[in-house]
Amino acid sequence: MSIKVEDYFSPETFQRMKAFADKQETPFVMIDKQTIADSYDQLVNCFPFAKIYYAVKANPATEITELLRDKGSNFDIASIYELDKVMKTGVGPERISYGNTIKKARDIRYFYEKGVRLFATDSEADLRNIAKAAPGAKVYVRILTEGSTSADWPLSRKFGCNPDMALDLLILAKQLGLVPYGVSFHVGSQQRDIDVWDAAIAKVKVIFERLKEEDGITLQMINMGGGFPANYIQRTNSLETYAEEIIRFLKEDFGDELPEIILEPGRSLIANAGILVSEVVLVARKSRTAVERWVYTDVGKFSGLIETMDESIKFPIWVEKKGEMEEVVIAGPTCDSADIMYEHYKYGLPLNLAAEDRLYWLSTGAYTTSYSAVEFNGFPPLKSYYL
Repeated sequence: MSIKVEDYFSPETFQRMKAFADKQETPFVMIDKQTIADSYDQLVNCFPFAKIYYAVKANPATEITELLRDKGSNFDIASIYELDKVMKTGVGPERISYGNTIKKARDIRYFYEKGVRLFATDSEADLRNIAKAAPGAKVYVRILTEGSTSADWPLSRKFGCNPDMALDLLILAKQLGLVPYGVSFHVGSQQRDIDVWDAAIAKVKVIFERLKEEDGITLQMINMGGGFPANYIQRTNSLETYAEEIIRFLKEDFGDELPEIILEPGRSLIANAGILVSEVVLVARKSRTAVERWVYTDVGKFSGLIETMDESIKFPIWVEKKGEMEEVVIAGPTCDSADIMYEHYKYGLPLNLAAEDRLYWLSTGAYTTSYSAVEFNGFPPLKSYYL
């Protein structure tokens, strides 16, 4: 296939980034901060009534945290390590949610002592830990949702609970002296089926109504998680289309008086801002009559491209060379047979591609640096630059 860079970056932005890349040694990822700022503004314009909690796990770089801090963002935090890193930039605890449902009791206490008062949960054991370590805190319960078949990176099986259990947990939260604050869900990362939000919001509506009518508990917040798409090979609807439909779903169930709405974008905010640059190490065939070439590059699953696992995320790859194209298998440099990014999904690269040529992996601003291994085979973590 032939990638058109203009489908992903303006010519001016790409030329500026490539000029910088030409001076660096591969592999590395470069992130354009203006693209992130524009993505944040677009999200705010599409959902003007919502609070944005950036999912720090997508890319925890201080440069991104400071940019979003100054834009007014809040932050979804998954660990004490992310908490310390974000708070060092001057972000106050009132702008932080402990969004991980799997956490140690001592870590809950750490967040509480730092001033955080908003916690996610999806189990009785975790809820009781919150009650002991963070007395009086606000809690929201994450429910299981459909959508795993239509999301490129599903999330629902490990996190969340059945809606009936969510009801029990919110009632128990009140009994334990906590504030039963709301309900959360996540329809899966890179979710292309907008209708799954409709089903999830309908489940939330039932929980809101039953708690109010049967137990006198008035919930105040819906956390709709992330799931909005980045611009990869498989195209999606625009964010404006997502927003128009999701707002319609919300108003159908809740009317014009919406509860507090939280969004937790990660991928959709920063993926499109990144270009990962790698170098071809070898081009080889497995036999004299083999039809396809193997292209080995100096970045792989263990150095930032773990989301190619099961070929789930299909990154656009651009090269400078032109000419006749041929299907290839693309693999990384490590001594691990699992380090193959694309074998079944057929990428095409020019026949004249050779060692030392560069591959430009577009839309790689999210879940690359944060997934990069520390020292597998001795390779250092993926370098990153913020322009």
